[in-house]
Amino acid sequence: MNQSEYIDIGDNVFLHIRDWGKGHTIVFIPGWPFGHEMFEYQFTQLPQRGYRCIGISMRGFGKSSQPWGEYTYDIFADDLLSVLQALDLNNVTLAGFSMGGAIALHYMARHKGDRVDNLVLCSAAAPCFTSRAGFPFGLEPGVVDSLIKSCQSDRAKLNADFGTSLFRDSTAVTPPLLSWLQTLGMEASPHATAAALVTLRDSDLRNDLQSVQVPTVLFHGLHDRICPFELAKTMTAPTEAMPAGGEAMAVGIEAISAGEEPTAGGISGATLICFENSGHALFYEEKDKFNDELTNFIEHKSSLGLKYFGTSTR
Repeated sequence: MNQSEYIDIGDNVFLHIRDWGKGHTIVFIPGWPFGHEMFEYQFTQLPQRGYRCIGISMRGFGKSSQPWGEYTYDIFADDLLSVLQALDLNNVTLAGFSMGGAIALHYMARHKGDRVDNLVLCSAAAPCFTSRAGFPFGLEPGVVDSLIKSCQSDRAKLNADFGTSLFRDSTAVTPPLLSWLQTLGMEASPHATAAALVTLRDSDLRNDLQSVQVPTVLFHGLHDRICPFELAKTMTAPTEAMPAGGEAMAVGIEAISAGEEPTAGGISGATLICFENSGHALFYEEKDKFNDELTNFIEHKSSLGLKYFGTSTR
């Protein structure tokens, strides 16, 4: 394997990376079930603005190795550290999308934010992807169970349906783009695809929120049907101001409104930026705003978009 494209992290596991541009380094972590290729419209634009962009396809996904075994947040966070160490990266901006956002959050807790100066959580599947006691947000666990069954019976249809649900209005997206996203999803290991869904369903990262000690911004689509906007609000609100269960947002497949109060506060000092014209795929639906907000955050400039601070609500 070309060493410039693959990182050997041990145990015969190689992670596929993309490394374009020069300047301040942004490390991108893709979401389930994609590899780093999903960030095409960041990698073609941000290097022109003077940034070094590094994308990492996590084990099991994209063109990375696809070993049998567990696909937990601990393993993903350790793999991320191995890449940062192998490339001798320091003072990076870590940007994670969807499940990649949860991986980034867990990395900050498990490895104390080593080598990271800024954190960007994009449509993050955090702190919990599914509802549970004290957290009436996200999908019901049974919905994820159905996705796992679909993975085991018709993974092609699962990927096609998921690609459609990414967008606020899938009819506004060209069929070739939807086909491209399905192809990216089909590159993943079927085992990893299902195992990662189990991790998404069962993990609770609320205790990780207080571990983040770097400047943090959350990008989230107002019309997200996969990771509802309420998830982002819980990560920016103090305990006493957490959204009540009655405010939980309908998430398309299932509406969660269990009427229970969450028990953990959010990330200290974090800012939430609403993408008012996006569903889950804000990296494409509002790609210009995404790129502008990302560079503004890194450069500590005023935001071009609408911000939510702490207890602010929509």
